[in-house]
Amino acid sequence: MAFTLATWNINSVRLRAPLVEKLMREEAPDVICLQECKSPVEKIPAETFRDLGYPYLVARGQKGYNGVAVLSKRPIEDVGEMDFAALGHARHVGVRLENGVVLHNFYVPAGGDVPDRAVNEKFGQKLDYLAEMRDWFHGDRPEKAILVGDLNIAPREDDVWSHKQLLKIVSHTPVEVEALGAAQEAGSWVDITRQDIPEGRLYSWWSYRAKDWNAADKGRRLDHVWATPDIAGAAHSSRILRDARGWEKPSDHAPVFASFDL
Repeated sequence: MAFTLATWNINSVRLRAPLVEKLMREEAPDVICLQECKSPVEKIPAETFRDLGYPYLVARGQKGYNGVAVLSKRPIEDVGEMDFAALGHARHVGVRLENGVVLHNFYVPAGGDVPDRAVNEKFGQKLDYLAEMRDWFHGDRPEKAILVGDLNIAPREDDVWSHKQLLKIVSHTPVEVEALGAAQEAGSWVDITRQDIPEGRLYSWWSYRAKDWNAADKGRRLDHVWATPDIAGAAHSSRILRDARGWEKPSDHAPVFASFDL
């Protein structure tokens, strides 16, 4: 079973449904994982997506915040969600594909603006969330699995526009990078994007604050595709659809793609 997946923080699935439709028409990945849907599940425009060839939907939602969804051309089975750090947020959902692969779709907390849990509760929640991800992977070692999503951390020096200037900026601080690395190591996850594109600067997010995001190019790679070692070798063709950041009324994230021959 060969398939291509895309992961995309859509920043409101209802507001940006036309962008999802554009992705479906022009790129047509087999599976689309969305984060920050900001919608109850029943208000996701499922009929529109169904008409474009994506009849299968598994999602977790809440009004105005968070939310994750998996849209698929092929049948998928809901395998539940985890509420790490007991936040009560819709930040994770898992599905099983027809070939038995379990696909985890994550939206890790952003962590606020100040990288100090003593004065910023949200930063503490982010670290706790990552610690519980790590412990889960230690306790229930994943096999034949893929993990995607907005993990809200750019781990490598070349995953940000300026390593030196972002060391004290939430999403690239050493404590966050270490926490994400510990979660990755606990599941022996392989970073598929960097397996395919091992060198060079690579971004999936550009701030709305930049007047000309493309010219400034002050990006970060916050969106990831990981796989367990038993299937990582089947992955190929990773790419980031940078052009989507320039679509009309865009998300500040761009879709990240990977293909698997399983």
